[in-house]
Amino acid sequence: MKILEFAFIGFPVNDLARARQFYEQVLGFERTPQPNDAEACWFEYEIGPHTLGIGQHPSMKPSSDGPTLALEVDDFDGFIEHLRQHHVTFQVEPLQTPVCRMAMILDTEGNKLCIHRRKSEE
Repeated sequence: MKILEFAFIGFPVNDLARARQFYEQVLGFERTPQPNDAEACWFEYEIGPHTLGIGQHPSMKPSSDGPTLALEVDDFDGFIEHLRQHHVTFQVEPLQTPVCRMAMILDTEGNKLCIHRRKSEE
């Protein structure tokens, strides 16, 4: 028995409409169409070979102490400026490490996202 791959990363949200606005309008994610979208309590976004799901359910609670989704961006400075223009909350301001540039932000529900750019790709 072995694990084949990660199927998706899921973030719980308190306000599904507010979270969708953040992911679709601020981050520019395109929603993957699903059956029964009108009544959906879970939405998915495919990025490369990966899927992020956001959902609202009484058993799911957002937390900045939970897992982090790292988003590799092509223009780190431009992306950070875009986030600032949208008044996104920074948990960790942009910083330089030996291997990357990164910052930690919170989505509208308190879930943690890492904005990331590898040095080897700059």
